[in-house]
Amino acid sequence: MDSNEGKESQALDQIAGILAKIGDRKLIREFLVCILTKYEIQEIAGRWELVKLLYDGMSQRRIAEELGMSLCKITRGSKELKKKGSAFKTVLDVYVEDATEEETTFGGVKDAYQSSPE
Repeated sequence: MDSNEGKESQALDQIAGILAKIGDRKLIREFLVCILTKYEIQEIAGRWELVKLLYDGMSQRRIAEELGMSLCKITRGSKELKKKGSAFKTVLDVYVEDATEEETTFGGVKDAYQSSPE
């Protein structure tokens, strides 16, 4: 691991740790909007939608058509979901368990700037 990878890993650990402690959805969302560019938010939102659709059983080709993503990116998400102890699957299990029916509707990407409560 080079020094940049070590710094990135340390930064991710710090961010994950503090977000785990906060427990305030609105503050976490505001933090993410502040720290990420609109493009980065769109990328994360797209990947989140991708893994939700995979989790829901949609075919990779259909996801590619609906989201306009490469099969390579979708295959990576699929492999991550299938890994033993997958963080994607664990997080999605929690999401599905805790989410309201409206929030778990997997049929369309929500704009990250429009989907939060004001």
